[in-house]
Amino acid sequence: MDKLTGLLGISVRAGQAIFGEDSCMKALRAGQCAALVTDAALSAAVKEKYAGVCERANVPMAELPEGMLDAATGKSAMAAAIRKGPLGDSIRKLIMDL
Repeated sequence: MDKLTGLLGISVRAGQAIFGEDSCMKALRAGQCAALVTDAALSAAVKEKYAGVCERANVPMAELPEGMLDAATGKSAMAAAIRKGPLGDSIRKLIMDL
């Protein structure tokens, strides 16, 4: 989990993380994302919405314990879509191994 949070922080500094429900959905639907990370405090309805879009886009989705996404990224966000690329591939692999 420490490696995942470290990579999430790096992805934010590298400009490879997308925040906000609408922006995340748009990026997922456009095929720009390698992975989606959500906070445990996210509402069930929004989780379902993300899960459906992730399934159709073949993008893995991981739920972090409450507050961990904020701590890792320095942003008060409920979800982060990680763009495709080397960082995204590393995060995707870690998520799939969880």
